[in-house]
Amino acid sequence: MIATARAEQGRAVPRGDDMLAVDGALTFDTVPDLLNQSAPWIDKAGGAITIDLKEASRADSAGLALLVEWLRLARNRGRECRLINVPEQVRSLIRVNGLSQTLGVNNNSD
Repeated sequence: MIATARAEQGRAVPRGDDMLAVDGALTFDTVPDLLNQSAPWIDKAGGAITIDLKEASRADSAGLALLVEWLRLARNRGRECRLINVPEQVRSLIRVNGLSQTLGVNNNSD
């Protein structure tokens, strides 16, 4: 019998005009959908943007690239972008890749 792998899922859910809640994995498999879900919202969001990663289960290098892309999209529109509730696994990935300052994530929990 061949076991089938269950595809990872991820969602980017707007919470009002200034917060985007991420639920699930930020991985190579989920990033295209997450970007498609979030880019239109970032385009029309007003003011600073907060991305809540409390429910993010894990991330890989593609997920890290998505965080940088969200930051770029926000800055291109003259907005700040802040990450909150960053899980330790994601925080470690950010730190190892030298992006702590760029993404505004320190070594302590938020």
